[in-house]
Order: sequence, then C-alpha cells, then structure tokens
Amino acid sequence: MMKLLESLFEGALWRSRFVVIFAVVASMVAGFAVFYMSTVDVVFMIEHIVHYADPDLSPAMRQTLHEDTITHIVEVVDGYLLATVMLIFSLGLYELFISDIDEAKGEARSSRILLIESLDDLKARLAKVILMILIVTLFQEAIRVKIETPLDLLYLGGSIALVGLALYLSHASDAKSEH
Repeated sequence: MMKLLESLFEGALWRSRFVVIFAVVASMVAGFAVFYMSTVDVVFMIEHIVHYADPDLSPAMRQTLHEDTITHIVEVVDGYLLATVMLIFSLGLYELFISDIDEAKGEARSSRILLIESLDDLKARLAKVILMILIVTLFQEAIRVKIETPLDLLYLGGSIALVGLALYLSHASDAKSEH
C-alpha cells in the first residue's frame, strides 16, 4: 500500500512540472507582442523618414527629425532584443521542464541558440541578451544627454568603460567555459 502511495505521489509530483506550460505560453505571447509593437514602430518611423528629404524642411527641423529617428531606431532595437529574451526564455523553460524540442535537434543553428541543458545555461543566454539591452539603453540615453560640465563627460566615459568591462568579462567567461 505504501509503495502505491509513493508511486502515485511521485507521479503527481513529476507531472506538476507541466505547470511551466503557462509560463512558456505567456512568455511566447509577450515576445510576439513586443515583436509586433516594434515592427509597427518601424512602419511609423519609415513614414516619418520619408519627409527627411523634403526641401521645405529647415535645418533645425531636419536635425530634430534626425535625432528623433536615431532614438527611435535604438528603441526598436531594444524592443526586438526584449522580444528575443522572451523567446529564449520560453523555449528554455520548455526544454528544461517539459521536453526537448525535436525539430531543433536537426538544425545547425539550434546548438548555438536554443538547446538549453540547465538553468545555468538559460541564465547565461538570457544574461547576454539582457546585457545587450542595457548597452542599447545606455546608447539611447547617451544620445539624449547634454554634456555641460567635465563631470558629465566623466560620467559618460565611466559608463562606457563599465559597459566595455562587462562585455570583456562576458566574452572571457565564454572563452573559459569553452576550454
């Protein structure tokens, strides 16, 4: 009788991992939503860029349109990176808790992108994309910053140096794990 109860309990415990399906589906939906929003932003951005060559545009208005467009492009890149995080997260959760993705096994690209073998693997892949999002966000803010004092320039230089250090450490850890 005890062996039967243990078997039933362990079976229920093992099947409880399927609750992760909710997180997988929600993450995919969120990722698709961000992909959609970013793509719509690109369409509207293109509509505004068409006016850049308008001869009636004053140099000040052209400069403003230029700055707004660059900022908008950075925001779109940020959106696509965030959508990618959600996609990697949902696929990683699925592979870790539910099942391997059989179609991914035959693809050459899958080993570099989607095959997640542990939570550490998933965290490392997500950390790289999040680092890229932070870099893009820093770039976006650096475009907007008005440097008025030497200290402002020092802060900007320090933030760029820290980003460089983060990238260096990220690549150094990759090289170390490959050997």
